[in-house]
Amino acid sequence: MQDTHSGSVESQSLHKHSVAALTIGAIGVVFGDIGTSPLYAFREALHHSAPLGGIQDTAIFGVLSLALWSLILVVTVKYIIFLMRADNDGEGGVLAQLALAGRGMGGRKGAVLALGAAGAALFYGDAILTPALSVLSAVEGVKTIPNIGDNISQKTIIGITLLIMLGLFAIQFRGTAMVSKLFGPICVIWFVTIGALGVMHIASYPAILGALSPHHAVSFLSNNGMIGLIVLGSVFLTVTGAEALTADMGHFGRLPIRLGWFLLVFPALSLNYFGQGAFAMVALEQAQAAGIALETRDWFFLMSPEALRIPMIILTGLATIIASQAVITGAYSLTQQAIQLGLLPRMKIVQTSAGSAGQIYIPAINWMLLFGVCVLVLEFGNSSAMASAYGIAVTGTMVVTTCLAFVVVHKLWHWSLGKSLLVITPFLAIDLIFFGANILRVFEGGWVPLALGAFICLLIWIWVRGKRLIDLKENDGAMTLTELGRSLSKSAITRVAGTAVYMTANPEGVPGTILHNMKHYRVLHERNIVLTVRTASVPYVPQDERATYEKIDANFTRVTLRYGFMDTPDVPADLAFAIPKNDTPLHAIMTSYFVGRNMLQASKDEGLPFWQDIILIFLQRNAYNPAEFFNIPSNQIVAIGAQVVV
Repeated sequence: MQDTHSGSVESQSLHKHSVAALTIGAIGVVFGDIGTSPLYAFREALHHSAPLGGIQDTAIFGVLSLALWSLILVVTVKYIIFLMRADNDGEGGVLAQLALAGRGMGGRKGAVLALGAAGAALFYGDAILTPALSVLSAVEGVKTIPNIGDNISQKTIIGITLLIMLGLFAIQFRGTAMVSKLFGPICVIWFVTIGALGVMHIASYPAILGALSPHHAVSFLSNNGMIGLIVLGSVFLTVTGAEALTADMGHFGRLPIRLGWFLLVFPALSLNYFGQGAFAMVALEQAQAAGIALETRDWFFLMSPEALRIPMIILTGLATIIASQAVITGAYSLTQQAIQLGLLPRMKIVQTSAGSAGQIYIPAINWMLLFGVCVLVLEFGNSSAMASAYGIAVTGTMVVTTCLAFVVVHKLWHWSLGKSLLVITPFLAIDLIFFGANILRVFEGGWVPLALGAFICLLIWIWVRGKRLIDLKENDGAMTLTELGRSLSKSAITRVAGTAVYMTANPEGVPGTILHNMKHYRVLHERNIVLTVRTASVPYVPQDERATYEKIDANFTRVTLRYGFMDTPDVPADLAFAIPKNDTPLHAIMTSYFVGRNMLQASKDEGLPFWQDIILIFLQRNAYNPAEFFNIPSNQIVAIGAQVVV
């Protein structure tokens, strides 16, 4: 009995240690984006609250109340409490929601697929805006250093920001496994520090705690008309990064993320915003006593004592780099999911950690993100101008996530229509109000993420339509494997030793590669496997559940491999595992993989519109080599194709 009790205590201790480690890790990765929002959110909202007559006390209390209740309703209630329940075998994010919604609908219907594509496209806008805005805001903090800041030009600020960005993206190929161990502790220090700064200033104006009452938010919006809506768009900056809470669920789990939010992140953010509000109220009283109007300031950095200003700027820089790293990694993961789900062409995916499948690097995405970040920094020039563009991408993604959540709860969870509407409608209403408030700032820079999202949506739409058209043409009038087997019994075609694996999207019909092989080389291998690779609507598929094996006749065997949308395919290993023990095992030296490599031809008379043909052909030609994508050795691959008019 004593030994059993000892083992139980040890198990509980290990579990607690694991949860604690995961919670610290989640604080470093999941909350990096939302954790750096105090740098600019309160400043921008107050700035827009006083276009003419200076900042007033009603604006300070109103903005602060709106910020706090945004954190409560959007982040805590919607994401932490509700949407974290809508996970796909532990995975979250907009494409995981798409997979869930598709399962509930019995397939990815047009509207659901369009929503998922739109959400994914808008995420890329977030992925270039977060590094640009957060790092630029941190570097701009040097302007608040006494006796130094006034001598630093904005061009110098931009130069330093671009150097940091170049360094950050240049080291991505090395992976983040080692440095990510520092993310959690650094972010814990960050949240404790910003919370402590808030407490220090709350003590100088305790009445600021009254801003927790929602009547300040309601009164400010009702009394300020269009200005109130513009301010609401800036207040939304307080909740940017909320999507990461569900997107990174698969890495850390629901419990550690919730613990990190309730025990540290939410209290620290709230205290810091209270502190900024108290600091602004003290500044307002001083301005009124001097008979001048109060203009917006860099409240976050000015809160810290002058003696600690430089260490605070360094800590802020580290926090924003961590926030940028988190969203860059998120872009890699989203791209991998999109490729597996067939929304984007294959790209080179590099595993950067032998022990973690989630640690990946996608060169094409990395350099496109760097290009986008540099263009934004140079084009906008300062963080205030860039903040106008930020909210639209995030609010758009949130609207998509909420709509997909409705499909999940109604179709997959089988909630009644009334119950589904009762729960989802308030969330959607909040999202649409924020989206509408940000749409007002389209011409101030909000068009940038919209244009980027529209472009990526267009690429996804053309790719999906084009691939469907190609599949239809390839399978039109194709005979079945059984029919081909019967015809082979009546012919004297030459058979060669070894195994041929024919990869095809249609496991029922005869792959074109078999017909081309027989037509041009007039041979057939002794053993022929027709292999189809499918993507399941779950993130991961265990190896023992990955394959189905079916012997058609003496000539052909049909194998289907199923991968989750977060899995990394390894076709040779999984195919070898799928062969039954009573069958002849695969020998690499005697196995050839035949893949279709069609030459696409644009046409003005059939298929897609001609301009879409051009884009589809470009995407097809630049798609990553299937041999490397499926981890097939290059000396075992044979590419055969035909000309297809699209």
